[in-house]
Amino acid sequence: MTPRLPPVLSAIDLPLVELQCAALDGELFALDQCFCSIDEFDTIHLRARALGVILDARIIAERMTAAWVWGAALNPPSRHQLCVAIGARTRPHASLNALLREVVIGDDDIDTVSGVSVTSRLRTVLDLARFSEPFGVREQSAVRVLMDEGALDYEHCVSALTSRRNLPQKRVALERLAALQTPVPLACVS
Repeated sequence: MTPRLPPVLSAIDLPLVELQCAALDGELFALDQCFCSIDEFDTIHLRARALGVILDARIIAERMTAAWVWGAALNPPSRHQLCVAIGARTRPHASLNALLREVVIGDDDIDTVSGVSVTSRLRTVLDLARFSEPFGVREQSAVRVLMDEGALDYEHCVSALTSRRNLPQKRVALERLAALQTPVPLACVS
């Protein structure tokens, strides 16, 4: 019986040059900073594992990084967006190009996907609506997909925002979510 490779390979497993050559040969495909066999399907679990290779357990994927893990964005952000609970005292691995914020976050705002902490779909929607600059097509599309796949309607998101006191950028988020309620013109759908 032939030993099976792990689903996600990194420079920890094999030299980076070998991984890149295998990708050029069509045996692997790149997934963020890792590589996967072409037999693997690009799923939320595979994306989370690719992040988990270099993330400390206290670090949480948020905003566009979380949207990418959830499958609401095709590609990871050029700079990963991560957070930790206030007082966590940790940093991402030096090889990871990332922004790290300390945030107030509850257990119900965090899901675990293949051992990696990711903001819930609802928290991701709220954070994208509150903090994305710009709130462009990519971010709007991610919010729509997260709301659809998470069975989150507009009223649920507004209720989650308004129930939290002293929330920065609440008004901006409410305006952005309201604007997303207008139907997309058919000319924009392709």
